[in-house]
Amino acid sequence: MKLNYHHLFYFWTVAKTGHLTCAAESLHISQSALSGQIRKLEDSLGYALFIREGRRLKLSEAGRVAFGYAEDIFRQGEELTELFSSGIQANRESLRIGAVATLSRNFQEGFLKPLLGRDDIELIIQSGTLDDLIRRLSAHRLDLVLSNQPVHGDEKNPWRSRRIARQGVSVIGPPGVTGVETFPELLVERSLIVPGPENNIRHAFDQLCDYHGISPRIVAEVDDMAMMRLLARDTRHFAVLPPVVVRDELERGSLVDYGALPGVFEEFYAVSIRRQFEPPLLTRLLSQPSEVLLTRSANWSF
Repeated sequence: MKLNYHHLFYFWTVAKTGHLTCAAESLHISQSALSGQIRKLEDSLGYALFIREGRRLKLSEAGRVAFGYAEDIFRQGEELTELFSSGIQANRESLRIGAVATLSRNFQEGFLKPLLGRDDIELIIQSGTLDDLIRRLSAHRLDLVLSNQPVHGDEKNPWRSRRIARQGVSVIGPPGVTGVETFPELLVERSLIVPGPENNIRHAFDQLCDYHGISPRIVAEVDDMAMMRLLARDTRHFAVLPPVVVRDELERGSLVDYGALPGVFEEFYAVSIRRQFEPPLLTRLLSQPSEVLLTRSANWSF
């Protein structure tokens, strides 16, 4: 049976609103007629496309797949109209990536490198808090979220977290400092710049200090790694951060890596919605070896 695109358009409209009544009003048809059209589409595909939760409709696994195709189909319809009105063709596949604002920009670029420079792909990158990005992911406004902490899903929230890379964290400081010893003496009586309390690096660092009975002297808490790099470079304070953040400064000798902190790492996670059919672009990105991602990150400056 051939796909009825009229039915698909109705499904697409309902999926975007999440409410049958609102969709029927926007389409200027009765709710019962709209419901009947959706059932015909489900019968032709052989899958239920919606799960009812109270008065709202939530996409099923099959519904999420169908919605992705419908988005592409009707977006291309808009592009067709644009092509004939302006003569400019913009037929590209879209991939929407969200990244937690505190995440290494080098890592983001390294992760997305296989898609950069391709004219057939529209890459949309959004930044925000993890909670905000997960809400966008759940609303199908994002295909993937890059985070430095995992997100735990359940039956109601079918999120899936994959750890895609991990890198060590060191104590970084100015050159020529006398009396600098090894860990744990390294942290005693040093003025430290550390990640903010919501950062997973900070959690691991605090646990390490508690275990060894260390009370570090913290002079600044900074969420953004790029800002930590500037403070480490322009002050005489020591900083707790991954060496890759200050790779250029370490190579020039303007900063020194005084040693890795045992058991303290920055971790990178890819958060997606569990699905039976994963888009090929996501499959390619998520299949990259972690050592390749970190090598690419080390080859770029922040």
